[in-house]
Amino acid sequence: MAIIGGGITGLSAAFRLQKMMDETKEEVDVTIIEASNRFGGKIETLQREGFTIERGPDSFLKRKREALDLVEELGLSDQLVSNNLGKAYILKNRELHPIPEYSFMGVPSLLKPLLDSSLLSEDGKARALNDLFIPPYPPFDDMSVGDFFAGRLGQEMVDDIINPLLSGIYAGDLYKLSLRATLPQFIELEKRTGSLILGAKQVLPKNKKKTSQFATLKNGLSSLVDRLVDAIRFPMLKNACVTRIEKMNGRYKIVLKNGETLVADGIVFTLPHEKTQDILSDCPYLKQPNAEPCTSVGTVAMAFDAAQVTIQKEGTGFVASNKEPSAITAATYTHLKWPHTTPSGKALIRCYVGKKGDEAILDESDEIIIQNSLDNLKDVVDIDGNPEFSVVTRLRESMPQYVVGHTQWLKQIEETLGHDYPHVYLAGASYDGVGLPDCIRQGNKAAKRLFNELLVDA
Repeated sequence: MAIIGGGITGLSAAFRLQKMMDETKEEVDVTIIEASNRFGGKIETLQREGFTIERGPDSFLKRKREALDLVEELGLSDQLVSNNLGKAYILKNRELHPIPEYSFMGVPSLLKPLLDSSLLSEDGKARALNDLFIPPYPPFDDMSVGDFFAGRLGQEMVDDIINPLLSGIYAGDLYKLSLRATLPQFIELEKRTGSLILGAKQVLPKNKKKTSQFATLKNGLSSLVDRLVDAIRFPMLKNACVTRIEKMNGRYKIVLKNGETLVADGIVFTLPHEKTQDILSDCPYLKQPNAEPCTSVGTVAMAFDAAQVTIQKEGTGFVASNKEPSAITAATYTHLKWPHTTPSGKALIRCYVGKKGDEAILDESDEIIIQNSLDNLKDVVDIDGNPEFSVVTRLRESMPQYVVGHTQWLKQIEETLGHDYPHVYLAGASYDGVGLPDCIRQGNKAAKRLFNELLVDA
């Protein structure tokens, strides 16, 4: 077997195959093939001057158990750290406004926090309340996230509350983003209750105590990657770029850029979809008709002496309104949200830059990106002087876009690819969820299916 791609999806698939082999006493050759010079994909932790700085994802959602289960299997549970709770804000008109309390992905579950909010005009609030009176949508297969929420709650609610909250997850155009692929629970809520506000009220009981939703590891998420790499006994190739796959008598010849070849009975692709599409170029159905290119984003981590930073509105950070003329789309006060990352007497703020349709800032020099981010940050945070150091990370074409019809497209791929390329599976952020637990789940699922096909059912 071969696993193409050594990010968290590929490593999880390899680890799951190994566990199943250990449990069943079955033995099979497995090779992990990674094109870059390191494993982990977007996960990359930098340790510098006592700071723990994430250059990619900084945490994972705890309610999706796959990441926590993997941490436990790897013996890293004692390294788990949960985020500190604190208010979060939305930046609008160069001011920070609290996100209304008791909201579910921006949808209010109580009327008073909505009516008291400074984020919406009186007309915007009145339009949002229409959700309680307008009839539910007729049955539909899919529609865009933007159209769905705007139809029920109004354009202002989408622009100033819902879009900012979702931008950090998907970094896309909400009016092209698939509702069924990203937020299917809202389809069921609206169908069952006839109102998103009433549905959110059911999901968020009024007196439920607020608890931490996210976790990371004490020494950064790269420690998860390192432990996986140490645990996996299979051959793991780096700097090995796959250029094509050739069918040969029920098996597959994997051709690398350097001319070397490997032979496999089954393959799990865990690459960004565009790269998989290039390799499987004889599969036209892999091209999505209304596909949107992946969004490029960047981060700027800035380290300060604590005396340099005064946060007037205490909280853990903010996201920017969709129409805010700001270089930064969000900022996390990392030393407050994740205190373990920052030495005593220091502060660490991580800014996010780049969004769909506005990615040009990533082509600027580090110095310009840092200065623009700092200038925007100083609009809402009192900062004296410049950072002690800064770390700029560019994540080119890193955010896949699940356009309307995405789930139907996935079904077509599964049906057709299984016929054209038996024992070949696709997994990863391009397909069925972008978070770390989603990627781990997909890697586990592909590994189990391949194992059962080639060994158990053989």
